[in-house]
Amino acid sequence: MTKDTEAKLEQLQQIIDDSERIVFFGGAGVSTESGIPDFRSVDGLYHQKFKYPPETMLSHTFFVQNTEEFYDFYKNRVIPADPKPNAAHLKLAELERAGKLIGVVTQNIDGLHQAAGSERVYELHGSVLRNYCTECGKSFDYKYILEASGVPKCDVCGAIVKPDVVLYEEGLDNDTLIGAVNAIGNADTMIVAGTSLVVYPAAGLLQYFRGDNLVLINRDPTSADRNANLVIHDKVGEVLSCIEVKE
Repeated sequence: MTKDTEAKLEQLQQIIDDSERIVFFGGAGVSTESGIPDFRSVDGLYHQKFKYPPETMLSHTFFVQNTEEFYDFYKNRVIPADPKPNAAHLKLAELERAGKLIGVVTQNIDGLHQAAGSERVYELHGSVLRNYCTECGKSFDYKYILEASGVPKCDVCGAIVKPDVVLYEEGLDNDTLIGAVNAIGNADTMIVAGTSLVVYPAAGLLQYFRGDNLVLINRDPTSADRNANLVIHDKVGEVLSCIEVKE
């Protein structure tokens, strides 16, 4: 660890110690240390070769018009294979239990924040763990999707079951959005991590932060680096694992 990194970690520790209402805003880079590939890095999902672009296969139109191909891609490439929370998820849950963290706003759909113990989680893009019948609304878990042969159908009415994830062309859930905006607006510190900040409207939520400290933790530079009080270009889990949570 370089002296510059050590100094930044000390600064981050001081910011967290002095904060009373931290909100965490995270993207795919938060879960890569759990073995879940991100989307836009060199080895990410969007740089792999498929019959159609991933953005097309994860669109509402494709789900409706090419449901079988949607599910073939979704089951094999989107639903993670039994991932476990990493150091970042666990540290955030610890900060919440200590009364320091007032909310996690995530673009991820893997449910790992809740698995780690976080309770105030705003899933902007939904979750692979939740699925519902498009006709009668019955809920199904992700195992039902994985174990279905071809397109999963409701065992009550026979209609198609849809993942509770926000596909391209679909809007964000309004209640989730309001909760996230309120958490960000009430925070004195905002930690933005593991996100390239190029996916909107999610990335636009940073405009609602009016607190004292904006911290950016990401492997690569982002458009918000110049506005941050502290920028650390490193893995999220490795950085947060160095933080001591004080009651």
